Amino acid sequence: MRFDGSHAGTRTRCVVANDDFAKSLQLDLSSPTSDLAPSKVDQSQQNPRKVRSTAMTVDKEHGLAVEQSPLSNTSSNENQTTDHVPATESPGFLARLRDFEARLDAKVGVEADAIARKRPEDKKHVSWSEELAMALIWASGSMNMTSLAIGFMGGQFGLSLQQAILITVFGSMLAAAMTASCAMLGPATGLRQLSISRYSFGWWPNKLITLLNCIQQVCWAAVNCITGGLTLTAVSDGRVSLAPSVVILAVTSLLISFLGLKAILLYERYAWIAVFVIYVILFARTCPYAENSAPSVTGASQSGALLNLLAIVYGASASWCVVASDYYVHYRANVSRVKVFLMTTFGIAIPTAFSVVAGVVAASALNNQSSWRDAYRDGGLGYVLQEMLYPRGLAKFLLTLLVLSGINGNVFGLYSASLSIQQLARPLALIPRSIWALVTFACITAMSIGGREKLNPLLENFLGLLGYWCTSYGVILLEEHFIFRTGRFENYDLEGWNDPARLPLGLGAAAAFVLGMVSWFMGMNQTWLRGPLANLIGSTGGDIGNELTLVVTALGYLPARYLELRHVGR
Repeated sequence: MRFDGSHAGTRTRCVVANDDFAKSLQLDLSSPTSDLAPSKVDQSQQNPRKVRSTAMTVDKEHGLAVEQSPLSNTSSNENQTTDHVPATESPGFLARLRDFEARLDAKVGVEADAIARKRPEDKKHVSWSEELAMALIWASGSMNMTSLAIGFMGGQFGLSLQQAILITVFGSMLAAAMTASCAMLGPATGLRQLSISRYSFGWWPNKLITLLNCIQQVCWAAVNCITGGLTLTAVSDGRVSLAPSVVILAVTSLLISFLGLKAILLYERYAWIAVFVIYVILFARTCPYAENSAPSVTGASQSGALLNLLAIVYGASASWCVVASDYYVHYRANVSRVKVFLMTTFGIAIPTAFSVVAGVVAASALNNQSSWRDAYRDGGLGYVLQEMLYPRGLAKFLLTLLVLSGINGNVFGLYSASLSIQQLARPLALIPRSIWALVTFACITAMSIGGREKLNPLLENFLGLLGYWCTSYGVILLEEHFIFRTGRFENYDLEGWNDPARLPLGLGAAAAFVLGMVSWFMGMNQTWLRGPLANLIGSTGGDIGNELTLVVTALGYLPARYLELRHVGR
């Protein structure tokens, strides 16, 4: 069924829903509010004519204080002219913060208006080297210590070296393709990932997705802090404990993410190089001792072990699908979709598989090197890497560089989490992104310190859960785009991205997501819960939560969305 997304005649009210925030901005709520069409606000930027204002309101699309014309109470929109201006008249605390952020944005590009839609006419030319960032930024985010730690888990599941490598490559490619499909929506719409999902989940159900993403980014960054902190502790020979190590990583990540998208893309474009060189050296050191012995599990138990590792590897890469478009909004709207898909897929899959396989090979070598085995048992990941990367002086230098891999992933988490918080509610969008980055930093630091002694349980449980809900999210998003909107961006009312009246109600997506949640619990195999279907596979269970979620969500969304369109009309 073809979806008609046009709502050109819809008008909406731009008012402040929260009196406290209005007082902070020193808005005059005693004057009558006006109907303010977002499209008219944007056109006013091209009109040099200014009208003397008598009141202030808030442009809900951009979260900015807007000067309101006295003519705005008239019935004609043609007589209405507005200008985006900073709230400098008797500014409150929030207005001063936003004004300060705007000045920083003008100087260093910290993105004072990060969640606003980037229109085609506002985008600048992107060079071919900048387009390479579609692949290279994911190399920096995926090639990290966490991926290496996942590889060490292959042997713990009782799998052979060959089995673990094959599962790693397959799981990475599958999840990367899911993420790349979501990333294709970013350049054409000019919207952040969670703003795009409003066109399927609607205004209110999408807030649950936004909240889940906030939690995910904080947890993922915490895992990166712990793995990087273990390495930093090993470099210092235990003189720097794990708690200060994770704080150092979190602070460094905060400084980079604070500068905004331009700085992040520049940093991540090159940050992967040092990690890649270190992993090549690690391969050279461990491959001669790698052991491809027969798996220690057989039959149904072996199938369960394969499914468990697949769920973890898949979850590590699938987690990018809820943030992918955050880093593509600056690309031109007509950029090749095939280019975006291929560069994103291979940009995620190859580095992830490379890192995990490095861990798989290193773990298999423990059986042939007793000193490595003892270092891993007694000190953990950082100490065994120090033993493997001989001589000791070189090992310390390389491990210091390897700590950067934790920073690389954390930068993504801090940036996308702060964007997600701004999209939870309109009043939250009035608070500068940099403030939310500080809040996210505090949460990441607290969780890293609290869970620093439980890395493997965190990896096994957290990454599996990521795969479940990200699969539901990706399936709903892609079915909406390719089936109900026929793959055409003309069927999106892009001007209404921040207007609940011009978005779907999200009933179909909510119903399909709930059905997907049921399938999570039926098929999951975690240390804290084993689903009834997962329990049927082998002696220790097999995680089939992702597979069930894919099928159930896909089948559930089609009729649910059809009924929503038929009875609601949007």
